[in-house]
Amino acid sequence: MKKLINDPEDVVDEMLDGMVAAYPDRLRRLDDAEVLVRADAPVDGKVGIVSGGGSGHEPTHGGFIGDGMLDGAAAGEVFTSPTADQLGSMIEACDGGEGVLAVVKNYEGDVMNFDTAAEMAGMEGVDVSQVVVNDDVAVEDSLYTSGRRGVAGTILVHKAAGAKAAEGADLDEVTRVAEKVIDNVATMGTALTSCITPDKGEPTFDLGEDEIELGIGIHGEPGTERTDIMSADEITEHLTENVLDDLDLDDGQEVVTIVNGMGGTPLMELFVVNKRLQELIDDHGLETWDAWVGDYMTSLDMDGASITVCAVDDELKELLSAPADTPGLTVTE
Repeated sequence: MKKLINDPEDVVDEMLDGMVAAYPDRLRRLDDAEVLVRADAPVDGKVGIVSGGGSGHEPTHGGFIGDGMLDGAAAGEVFTSPTADQLGSMIEACDGGEGVLAVVKNYEGDVMNFDTAAEMAGMEGVDVSQVVVNDDVAVEDSLYTSGRRGVAGTILVHKAAGAKAAEGADLDEVTRVAEKVIDNVATMGTALTSCITPDKGEPTFDLGEDEIELGIGIHGEPGTERTDIMSADEITEHLTENVLDDLDLDDGQEVVTIVNGMGGTPLMELFVVNKRLQELIDDHGLETWDAWVGDYMTSLDMDGASITVCAVDDELKELLSAPADTPGLTVTE
C-alpha cells in the first residue's frame, strides 16, 4: 500500500514537527516528548485543558490546540496511548496556576496512563481534574475498554470546556461543563474499509468487498454487526436510530449533530449522510441547532463515518458557539 511516509518508526515524530512548522505562532513542541502545547502555554490565570491518545485520529488531538479549546495534546504511537511521563510533562506545561482538566477517551491505556500522570503532577503541586468520554453507543465493553468507547463526541467536550476555561471559570466549573456534554452526547460509526497502519502496510482487519462493519471503533475494533453493503440512507438510519434510542430526547429538544469522516471518506459522501440525518432529526421532533460535517476524529485512511448527536441548552449553545482558533476548528463570533 502506498503511503506518504519515510520510515514508519518516524511518522509520529515527523508529523508533530510538521504541525509546528505549519503553525509556529500557535504551537510548540515540548523537548524530547511527543507533546504539543499552545505557543503561549501556560496561560496564567486560566484552567488548562489537555487531552491525548494514540496517533492516527488527526486532527484529534493536536489539531484542536488553541484559543478556546485545548492547551496541550500528547500523541502516542499510532493507536497507542501516550506514556504517563509524556502526559505528566504536558499537564505541568499547561498549568497556569488554576489547575488542569484532562479530557480522556475511554480506552484502558489512556485512562491508566492519565491516572498515573495526574498523580505525578499532583505531587508537583498541580491541581488536576479528569473526565472520561464514553459516547460510543455501539458496544458496552470492547477489546480496549471497560464500558463504552470514547469517540467523536470528545470534540464537543474540548470545545465546551475550552470555552468555559477561556471565560475564566475555575476548575470545578470547567469540569462540570465537560461532564454535562458527556452526559448528553452519543455516537455510532461504520466502516466500509479497514484502515492501514504505517508499520504494517496492510489492512488491520478483513472486510469483504461487499461487506461493511456497523458499530466499528476508531482503532478498527469490532462493531455490532458485519453485513452486506447498504445504501447511504440505510446506514444513516441505522446509526441515527441507535444514537437517538440511547439519548431518549424529548420533542423539541435542540441538538448539535456531527457527521464525522473516518479519514478516507469524501466530503461529498459525508454531506449525503448529513442530508438523511437532518431528515431523521426532524422526523423525531428534534431541532438541529448546529450541524458539523467533516473529519474531526479519524481512523487513518478508513472509509466510513460516524454520527454524533448532542442535546444542548442555552449554556452549551453559548459555549459551543464561543470563539475558537485552532488548526482543526475555527469558530468566529
